[in-house]
Amino acid sequence: MDTVLLEITNEKAYKLIQDLEALDIVKILEKNTKPKESLSKRFAGSLNLTDQQYEEFQQHVIDSRNEWERDI
Repeated sequence: MDTVLLEITNEKAYKLIQDLEALDIVKILEKNTKPKESLSKRFAGSLNLTDQQYEEFQQHVIDSRNEWERDI
């Protein structure tokens, strides 16, 4: 048997899959009810920079953008 991963985008579709499971046609292995957390929320505050490190990073980003624009 093959295992596939499905993303259910409609509650009616999930009901159909449950009906198929009741008929022993498919088997639900795991139901992920936890909504995925956005990456920005997941990693918010994970990098603690000093003010100086932050300013150096921002300047590096500005310099990189300027180089990119110059080379276009």
